[in-house]
Amino acid sequence: MLKISRNKFEGLVARAIETLPPFFREKLQNVEVVIEDAPGAEMLEEMGMDPKRDTLYGLYEGTPLTERDSTEAWQLPDKITIFRVPLLEDCGSEKELVEEVQITVVHEFAHFFGIEEDALEEMGWD
Repeated sequence: MLKISRNKFEGLVARAIETLPPFFREKLQNVEVVIEDAPGAEMLEEMGMDPKRDTLYGLYEGTPLTERDSTEAWQLPDKITIFRVPLLEDCGSEKELVEEVQITVVHEFAHFFGIEEDALEEMGWD
């Protein structure tokens, strides 16, 4: 497992967000980004994943922009969670970690914008 401090990892996530195109960054209102160590087994099972075999790098929780009702005056922030330990365990180098964090951030923000898994795969973000 790579040895990267939590602060340095947070910096990688922040830089990945900064590299999103300005048009997308401007739309990132009411979105909370958190970093957690790892998803729990219960969370993985609820998502239909096998905790012994499957891993999760990131998770988007909220209502995608494409599904929002413009008449809603107030809503809780959407949440994007980046899971640090699975990324550190699966990446063999810091360069690979930087790339995988970038992919994960793009992937989760794409869900915020209403882009589904199949479209992400077609764009090469799988």
